[in-house]
Formats: sequence, C-alpha cells, structure tokens
Amino acid sequence: MPDIDQLVNRIDQIPAVRVYGRVTGVQGLLIEVAGIERHLSVGGRCHVTARGDRQVLCEVVGFRDGKALLLPFAPLEGVGLGCKVDVAESQPIVSPTVAWLGRVINALGEPIDSRGILPLGTIPQAIRSPPPPAHKRNRVEGKLDLGVRALNTFLTCCQGQRMGIFAGSGVGKSVLMSMIARYTSADVSVIGLIGERGREVQEFIHDDLGPEGLARSVVVVATSDEAPLMRRQAAYMTLAVAEYFRDQGKNVLCLMDSVTRFAMSQREIGLAAGEPPTTKGYPPTTFAELPKLLERAGPGVTGSGSITGLFTVLVDGDDHNEPIADATRGILDGHIVLDRSIAERGRYPAVNVLRSISRTMPACNNDAENVIVNQARRHLAAYENMAEMIRLGAYRKGSNKEVDEAMNFYTPLEEFMRQGKEERADLASGYARLTKILGAG
Repeated sequence: MPDIDQLVNRIDQIPAVRVYGRVTGVQGLLIEVAGIERHLSVGGRCHVTARGDRQVLCEVVGFRDGKALLLPFAPLEGVGLGCKVDVAESQPIVSPTVAWLGRVINALGEPIDSRGILPLGTIPQAIRSPPPPAHKRNRVEGKLDLGVRALNTFLTCCQGQRMGIFAGSGVGKSVLMSMIARYTSADVSVIGLIGERGREVQEFIHDDLGPEGLARSVVVVATSDEAPLMRRQAAYMTLAVAEYFRDQGKNVLCLMDSVTRFAMSQREIGLAAGEPPTTKGYPPTTFAELPKLLERAGPGVTGSGSITGLFTVLVDGDDHNEPIADATRGILDGHIVLDRSIAERGRYPAVNVLRSISRTMPACNNDAENVIVNQARRHLAAYENMAEMIRLGAYRKGSNKEVDEAMNFYTPLEEFMRQGKEERADLASGYARLTKILGAG
C-alpha cells in the first residue's frame, strides 16, 4: 500500500535522539544559537520555537565565535533570547510523484493551490543534489519543439539543452514562458516562479498557462515578500522535481523565472552571514551557486530522460553585461534576447534573433535548414545595418544589392516572427514557411 510505505518512510526519518540548544542573539535576519554547534553543519536545518509555540524553520549558514548562525524561512516575530532550537533532519528531501502534475507548491514542497493534500512518492529526492557526472551524461541531441516559431527556426533547441532568456522588465518574458509551457512537445513541464509578484502568480497560472498547460506541469512558487531562503530554495525545489521526472525517463522542460532573483536572494543570505560584497554587492557564493544550480539541468545519464532548461535573466537597466547576466551566459548553452525596442513597435515575442544564439543548433539541423536560416539572418543583418537611413528616407534603392534584397524580405520576416499568444507553431511548419518566404522573394 502506498500510504503504508509513505508512513514507514516518515517514521524512518524521525531521529532517535532529539538535540536542542538556545537562541543567544538576533541581529537583523541572523539568529545566533549556542549548545548544539557540534551537531550542526552548513546547510543543516533547525526548528526555533518562538513565543506562542510558533515553529520557525531555519537553515545553518555559518559559524562564528563557537556559535551557529541561522537564517529563517519565515518571519522572526516572537523569536527572542532563550528560545528553544531543535536540530531537524540533516539533508532536506522531497518525495515527488506523478500525481504532482497540475499542482502548485511552495519552496518546501507544500501545496498552495487549495486542492487538498499533496500525495508523496516512495522515492526521496535530495533538494540540493549534485549534477550528474559529466563523463556519464548522454549527448545533447534531438530537437525539442517549443511551439514558438521564432525560437523553433532561428534558435532551435535540443533535448537537454540549457538556454537563457535575457530581458528587461515588461518585455514579455512571462507570456513567452507560458506559450512554451503550453505548446512544447516535452513530456512534463516544471515551472519555478522565483521572487514573483504575488499579484501575477494567479494571472500566470490561470490566464497565461491555462488548464492545458497546467495539466502537465508542476508549478513551484516563492513570491517576492517571502524570506530569501524560501526564494532560493524554490529554485532548488524546481530542479529537484525536474530531476524526479527525468529519472522516470521523461523529457522534462524546466522553466525558471528568474535566475536574477535567485542570485539576489543568495546575495541577501551571503551578506547576512558576513560575506564580503564584491561586484555590485554580490558576495562570492552567488557566483559559486549559479553553476551548481544551472548544471543540474541537461541530459541525464544513460537510460534516463533529460532536463531542457530555459532560465530567464532580468537584466538590470537593460544592461546585458551586468554581472549575473554575464555569468549566466557563460554557463548556459545559448541565449535568447528579448529587445525592448522590438516590443515597443508591437512585435511579440520580441526576440532579437541577431543578438541571440543556440550553441547546439547547427549540429541538430540538416544542411538545408542551416542554409535557409543563415540566409534569413543575413537579410535581417543587412537591413538592421541600414535601418536608420531607410527609416529617414536617406537610402536610395539600387545603391546596394544586398540591402535592396533585405528590404524586400524584411516585412515578411517580421510577420513570420510575430506570433499571437493563442497561436501554436510546430517545427516543420516553421521551416516550411520560412523556405516559402525566401523562395518567393
């Protein structure tokens, strides 16, 4: 019986001996605890009993002067000197199951969608697990249909590839993510909303994702008002759930919005623990944690499925060379740039194909597909080089044959990349339509 197995697993996780200490200091979000420092390690968990017997889950982030330093997953109201601190399980785990599809959970794996209790599987999954060994991983191969025409043709994604979606605020990241989640050919979608605005969560789930997309998705939510540990753990939880489905042999699409807010939460944690600030105030652990998180996506080991990762990066002030964007771009297998100037002229999704790249695309396409895509890129590049002169009317037709051709193709190519939120586009039709446009010209 599955319920009996779950009960046995829970009983096995109960420690034989309970160890507890006391709170000796609180500074900002940081709690100092004495008496149990020898029983703790960085990343371990504790329960602080606040006034009124409220339990506050905390994580060990360091040690100082013989005391353990804890950060909370919840508000610190009621926590004071002398409060009891119990040592919890050493390794946080989660037990997903196929029944999680269609559900919305928080960073602790608890349901927040008012649909009752969340069934637990029999296979415990570490929330912070290492990536698969590099020498045992499968190759990245086989196209993945994302359902978005501009991405399918100009930035073809392979199963197990990791791509970044780089954009400023209000350029259409959430809508693009919802289109991909609804229309992708992946078996399962795991969506992490990290530091999201509380108002937008319901809008994304019900309006953007819709019943069709939610039915084959698991959504992990940590809103911007939650503690930095909750926001950081939501990212780890997203990858842990994706790894479960990957190990079941599924091709998983992992969407995370956003890596920038994950980095910001790690910055808050690092600074609270006493780390020195470096570039733009980010401590060293921020840049150490990014590859640990992003490398968990990708192809699995022989005989398992894959995790195709699409991670949004909120570029600060539309600066695509700011530290987090720059570090993330160096880790991932390609980047999709959403351009504000394209969005302002009303073409959505606002993908700038000239500034975007898929590093695995040439190898997964055949020669004919590569030729047609490169030809379209050349036309777009030639037009953009003379765009200002063309708009001002200063360019005279016949001055440059390449630019004249680009002017003929520019409008059809722009229409080709334009796609409505309710419109679905598959791989084959995208290449066929692009071939037709260039052939007609």
